[in-house]
Amino acid sequence: MPSTPTLSPQEEQEKLLEEALSIVKNQSFQMKRCLDKGKLMDGLKHASTMLGELRTSMLSPKSYYELYMSISDELRHLELYLVDEFQKGRKVSDLYELVQYAGNIVPRLYLLITVGVVYIKTNELSRKDILKDLVEMCRGVQHPLRGLFLRNYLLQCTKNVLPDVEVESSNGEYEAGIISDSIDFILLNFSEMNKLWVRMQHQGHTRNKEKRERERQELRILVGTNLVRLSQLECIDMGKYKKLVLPGVLEQVVSCRDAIAQEYLMECIIQVFPDDFHLQTLSPFLRACAELHANVNVKNIIISLIDRLAQFAQNEEGTGIPAEIQLFDIFSQQIAQVIQNRSDMPPEDIVSLQVALINLALKCYPDKIEYVDKVLETTEDIFNRLNLDHLEHGSPVSKELMRLMKIPIDNYNNILTILELQHFGPLFECFDYQSRKVMSCYMVSNALENETAIPSQEQVDSLLSIVSVLVQDQNDQPEEGEDPEDFAEEQGIIGRFIHLLLSEDPNQQYLILNTARKHFGAGGDKRIKFTLPPIIFSAYRLAYRYKQQSDEDENWEKKCQKIFQFCHQTIGALIKAEQAEIPLRLFLQGAMAAGSIGFDNHETVAYEFMSQAFSLYEDEISDSKAQLAAITLIIGTLEQISCFGEENHEPLRTQCALAASKLLKKPDQCRGVATCSHLFWSGKSTAQEGETRDGKRTTDCLKKGVKIANQCMDNSVQVQLFVELLNHYIYYYEKENEQVNIQVLNQLISKIKETLPNLEANEETEQINKHFQNTLEHLQVMKQSDDNEGADYSELVI
Repeated sequence: MPSTPTLSPQEEQEKLLEEALSIVKNQSFQMKRCLDKGKLMDGLKHASTMLGELRTSMLSPKSYYELYMSISDELRHLELYLVDEFQKGRKVSDLYELVQYAGNIVPRLYLLITVGVVYIKTNELSRKDILKDLVEMCRGVQHPLRGLFLRNYLLQCTKNVLPDVEVESSNGEYEAGIISDSIDFILLNFSEMNKLWVRMQHQGHTRNKEKRERERQELRILVGTNLVRLSQLECIDMGKYKKLVLPGVLEQVVSCRDAIAQEYLMECIIQVFPDDFHLQTLSPFLRACAELHANVNVKNIIISLIDRLAQFAQNEEGTGIPAEIQLFDIFSQQIAQVIQNRSDMPPEDIVSLQVALINLALKCYPDKIEYVDKVLETTEDIFNRLNLDHLEHGSPVSKELMRLMKIPIDNYNNILTILELQHFGPLFECFDYQSRKVMSCYMVSNALENETAIPSQEQVDSLLSIVSVLVQDQNDQPEEGEDPEDFAEEQGIIGRFIHLLLSEDPNQQYLILNTARKHFGAGGDKRIKFTLPPIIFSAYRLAYRYKQQSDEDENWEKKCQKIFQFCHQTIGALIKAEQAEIPLRLFLQGAMAAGSIGFDNHETVAYEFMSQAFSLYEDEISDSKAQLAAITLIIGTLEQISCFGEENHEPLRTQCALAASKLLKKPDQCRGVATCSHLFWSGKSTAQEGETRDGKRTTDCLKKGVKIANQCMDNSVQVQLFVELLNHYIYYYEKENEQVNIQVLNQLISKIKETLPNLEANEETEQINKHFQNTLEHLQVMKQSDDNEGADYSELVI
């Protein structure tokens, strides 16, 4: 005998459903045919046979639902036929009693509901009694799945016949029922359906627990429909909701002691009833939350309610939160009660509740910053009580706390408001090193994005204390160090942030810079090279501000001197940590600032800053390329400063020329001394003399440059230097330096023309040739021009 192939559970379900639907299709066809012929009793028999398919225990909830939908569609035909018949005069009461004799309880009750609804539609006075009769009779089916769908059918069929009036007729007869009858009917149905739904959890083997939970989740909407139906009754006002509806629903929810049911139904209450109802019943609802099963995620329920009410408060069409309802206080107290009742609540869930509370405070009470601080204080107290500190970065509780603390930053978009929150800083310390760094970057970036100036010394001190992880080394800092690129990026953000430490009052600004210097100065060698330069530049800008206010402040010169002392010390601190290049530039910048501001003793200050730059150059810079760049910068700065008298200018110029001639490589020496020539023919005014126009010393520098160029062994480098020197000579010739004549230009041009063809053809030679040709083109233009400002090119040989 061949073996029957085994079907998978899904195939088995499909086969069973297909067979059941086939019977339904056949019986419904027979039922309709009998009804068309007026054979009502025969039609009811076929309907009963069709309904018999709902007695199965073999189908999964999903398959049973499909079968139920198919059968309930067919029953509508029966209902429409009966309504039509009874409108023609047939007696309903006989049939209502007759269908109660059907053999099996499931078909009997479905038929009873169908006929009962027809009875109500044709004889409204019977409504109250029939509804009560139907909801009671449904208790006859205690199988969870069959009972749930039966009661759902009752709910669907009675949807449009429930009494929805306050008082019936004036003669005092209430047979047809009033709103309280509908409430009793739905609450009873809800209670019974919830019991059936909960019972599903406890049927079968424990190993199928997850499967049963999935099936229950699929069926939850059947139970929730009761609450939807309650919310649709127009005569339910605030009073009835407070007195009858909510107590009845909450009693059933709390007493069922089932986590799945409680979580879903509490969420359902929030979603289906109006916001103003919730506002008036917050305390009983939240008290019920505190009594729910330990496995219920109360956090989600409360957050859902808070979000809904916060949205309501912001809704322009709504009237907002009534003044007499202290929404924040109620939630704050009840959440504290929930946390107290649930000692095993995970800390991340506790923080999630505070997140919802802070959102509520910001949306409903945007002006009350003390509410936000109250939430932070509560969170801090909870963390202290639970000994939660140095929370590991990326852990659930750390993520939630980060979310909590970002909310006020994002909402206010003003870091000064954050500083008003007294418990923000202490709570910040609960994070570990990595989380503090992330949060600090977030705060600083917010300030940069919104260009929030920090205008007082106290605020700067508070803020830098909070974000100290970016400012100074920390005790809990990892030993392995950080990614250099990430570190540079973080410190770059801090460097930009320093320019926001800004007060309109110059005296306050000086105090701010001192405070910032104190914090950043302790940052260690790695950090101060990013953070001290912006402080120094801010100080230079402050000196210019004092100069602008010199008419109003008689002590401005002393203050300027004090600023330059501050900068001198700060650059001195930087030298210990940084290669000489940045401190050298800062000294040169200071010399220029002092020279241009022109306060009392400014020449001495400028000279000191220049001499410090020289010292750095001599002591710290050894790389030949860096030396050339540095001496060029020093020469360029000195050339721009016009405050020096001869006694200060001369040693500085001489020092530059000496330093240039001592450069290691000959090309560097040549370029250095050629650049020095501009110190003797600068066209700038000095303090004691007129213009610096020392023709002899200018040409001495250039002659020395030519001499050094002649000593170069590399022909291409030599020619390049000659071309550069030629350009220097042309500049001075056109500036009417009598020491430079046309013969010198002709000699250099001739020398270059001789050497250039012998160079090996390559890209470098091409560049030199291009430079030379451009120079010759300039000379050609000048030779043909009538206006050469005293420079005679007639004897020039090109």
